[in-house]
Amino acid sequence: MSELYCKAETMELRRKHIGPSCKVFFAKDPIKIVRAQGQYMYDENGEKYLDCINNVAHVGHSHPDVIKAAVKQMELLNTNSRFLHDNLVQYAKRLTATLPEKLSICYFVNSGSEANDLALRLARQYHGHQDVITLDHAYHGHVSSLIDISPYKFNQLGTEGKKEFVHVAPSPDIYRGKYREDHPDPASAYADDVKKIIEEAEKNGRKIAAFIAESMQSCGGQIIPPAGYFQKVAEYVHKAGGIFIADEVQVGFGRVGKHFWGFQLQGKDFVPDIVTMGKPIGNGHPMSCVVTTREIAEAFGASGLEYFNTFGGNPVSCAIGLAVLDVIEKEDLQGNAIQVGNYLTELLNKQQEKHPLIGDVRGIGLFVGVDLVKDQQKRTPATAEAQHIIYKLKEQRILLSADGPHRNILKFKPPMCFTMEDAKLVVDQIDELLTALEEATGARTGNGKSSTSQHKRKMTNEGNSQSDCISESISHINGTACRQNNGLYTDNRAVPCKRIRT
Repeated sequence: MSELYCKAETMELRRKHIGPSCKVFFAKDPIKIVRAQGQYMYDENGEKYLDCINNVAHVGHSHPDVIKAAVKQMELLNTNSRFLHDNLVQYAKRLTATLPEKLSICYFVNSGSEANDLALRLARQYHGHQDVITLDHAYHGHVSSLIDISPYKFNQLGTEGKKEFVHVAPSPDIYRGKYREDHPDPASAYADDVKKIIEEAEKNGRKIAAFIAESMQSCGGQIIPPAGYFQKVAEYVHKAGGIFIADEVQVGFGRVGKHFWGFQLQGKDFVPDIVTMGKPIGNGHPMSCVVTTREIAEAFGASGLEYFNTFGGNPVSCAIGLAVLDVIEKEDLQGNAIQVGNYLTELLNKQQEKHPLIGDVRGIGLFVGVDLVKDQQKRTPATAEAQHIIYKLKEQRILLSADGPHRNILKFKPPMCFTMEDAKLVVDQIDELLTALEEATGARTGNGKSSTSQHKRKMTNEGNSQSDCISESISHINGTACRQNNGLYTDNRAVPCKRIRT
């Protein structure tokens, strides 16, 4: 494929014309991607990369059925939703059929950020309240209203970042949080913290408009809330006159396998008041949606303000959305998420038994996190090691990212066509990298024997050991980390200065 510019020219033009806060993956040696198909991406030299992180291309990059639907509708008509068109109502009908019955009213928009911003407007209009409860480490979007409720972002601004109307509840993390796996009822304990926040806010004359949470935290470190947590939180929030917003932008559309939506993992007795969707909804096409109850929608309309979105719900977007739903069903991608996700988790659990650097493996379906630690007892985050691994995987043409408050969680959220062969390939590579890391750092294997006694050191051409090279690499990464205090913890955390949301 002929490119307009060589990679160096593309990089130079980007530096010249694109805002400096717009970062790229692998900044020291970014990848120039020119095409993609299924779970693979290709650079300008034709090199193939296995994509383990792209939950936007939900049913696979460049899926022919999605492309065909888009082109067919584009050749006929694309206009705004003030004209009648069957695609809009057909898509709304199909989409709401995947949700509990009371979630029946749709607002179509163009991005996850737009969806969450509109959800806040709906919540604040409902009872006239203003305050929002969010989870620590949460990220809900890039517009101003969402930076305000995203500790993942506003903590980087220091003590002035958190607004008075925002209340931060602990992330319901049973591995690294305040209530862990040995707690008899972590769901109730974490929910009680939300209850205390509400009581304190009300004492100060404030009123809660909404509690917002990703159904499973992504940027927060692949956190799976304990079952029953959302039900109890919703009870407390409703009592305070607020509503529950489930952010499914990252995890919806069958990624968890056994359910279409992440919030359904909490049980049939939990139904949020608003669900927001984005990323996978259009398989890379910019579209998103807010779904809510008729009662909340009517309260929003009672303000007298018309809601209009120029591109939201246009015929082309709806045709693409319908095609995505068709592919999920036709190719049984939920079933694939269960089968491949279970296999991936099984492989990673075996690695946890083998490698002391793996503290925890958690996930459901094709949403999996690997928590790397320096010490399994203290659960000290292995930030530099995680960064080392993702860069080394990139050299092996495998794209994986690290995230979480310590940047030590390896994140798996690949296209839903990801296969068992792909899973084995990635885990085998991680196994080799962890073995080399443990050899280099003197870490001990799960059976108590030093890994350095089990594996021969490989020598470079200059005579230095591979272990020495790895040690230097990790020391360099540690040296370029910066300290960040997130306000809720007293320990100092080493995290890379530049964050990219994936």
